[in-house]
Amino acid sequence: MSGHSKWATTKRQKAVVDAKRGALFTKIGNQIAIAARSGTDPAMNPSLAMVLEKARHANMPKANIERAIARAADKSAAALIEEVYEAYGPGGVGIVIEVATDNKNRTLPEVRHTLDKNGGRMAESGSVMFQFARKGVIEVVEKGDEAMMAALDAGAEDVSDEDDSTIVYTAASDLMKVRQALLDAGLTVNSAEQQYVPTSYVPVEGENAEKLEKLLAAIDDLDDVTNVYTNAE
Repeated sequence: MSGHSKWATTKRQKAVVDAKRGALFTKIGNQIAIAARSGTDPAMNPSLAMVLEKARHANMPKANIERAIARAADKSAAALIEEVYEAYGPGGVGIVIEVATDNKNRTLPEVRHTLDKNGGRMAESGSVMFQFARKGVIEVVEKGDEAMMAALDAGAEDVSDEDDSTIVYTAASDLMKVRQALLDAGLTVNSAEQQYVPTSYVPVEGENAEKLEKLLAAIDDLDDVTNVYTNAE
């Protein structure tokens, strides 16, 4: 997947800034609360284990993590709902927006307003999603042929050599198995999560590229948004 979305790299860099002001902690906390509904023991709940790993890499305070897990068992807390919105951005690129919200009547208008304000628009359900596939995505610190071969031996579907890491793609159902095989092979895993990965890419240049980056950042800044994906190349 040599056309790996540039937004994915930008987003990883942006996460460092987000963590300093706490925005990322809010997003991860929502993801933890949702994952913990299937069980609060990460050893028995792979989804929770992956989000907790993400929290550790973001240096999320232990107290924040514990509060997020406790929220899953708190009957008085507002229930979080997962939603996926589809949109178009400048240059006709597709955008998939994942949210975790306790009030859809607040979140949807916020997302729509942000799109409208920054040159995007909401799309009909299914009109964008067909350009994406749900995949496991693992970021490995090590680079080079040895890392790529280890990933393929571990059961990866594809491998991409990025500037600062190796990105490993798996079937969504194989994510945890491949992650463990990479660890067993001595590789350092930075992150492992399911994502919407583009199956085709739309070239974006010049003014449209600048507008798109601004739009994606604005969407990602919304508190209820947990992930943003695009097929911009």
